[in-house]
Amino acid sequence: MELLETKRFQLRVIEDTDIANIHRGLSHPEVIKYYGVRFLTLEATKEQMQWYADLLENNTGIWWGIYTKDTREFVGAGGFNDADSTHKKAEIGFWLLPDYWGQGIMKEVMPAIFSYGFDVMGLNRIEGFVDHENEKCKKALQKINFQYEGTMRESEVENGRFIDVDIFARLRKDAES
Repeated sequence: MELLETKRFQLRVIEDTDIANIHRGLSHPEVIKYYGVRFLTLEATKEQMQWYADLLENNTGIWWGIYTKDTREFVGAGGFNDADSTHKKAEIGFWLLPDYWGQGIMKEVMPAIFSYGFDVMGLNRIEGFVDHENEKCKKALQKINFQYEGTMRESEVENGRFIDVDIFARLRKDAES
């Protein structure tokens, strides 16, 4: 499978054996606060593992587990979903375990993921949809050269209430300039 590397990290495609790490992240209250999915048990996390497998099988995306090169420690995950080959676009997603927040990890690993999207998947546009209240995520996207494009007002329901979702995007030509 597709292996990506940066100076400090190795990214490998998520597979079934990663379930404990995925559960650790997607059951953590700080990680899932704005994420939209959560899995309270390892058994429930199988649904997410199937989602990752379906992305690959249906050619609609790819997600990687992010591991430190030196200790092989799992720090988070990132990748593409909702890939659309007709319009040459996909949605980016990522999350880190809280112990690794603020260490420049996304700024380091995202260029490798973007390169894969633009060069291997043939994307022209990478989109990010962010809960309007998730300031940390919005700042992280701006640090990696995503442009804010607007807000979809009350476009999703979360915990029984409507939420606004901000749209960010990065184009192939943004990476080239």
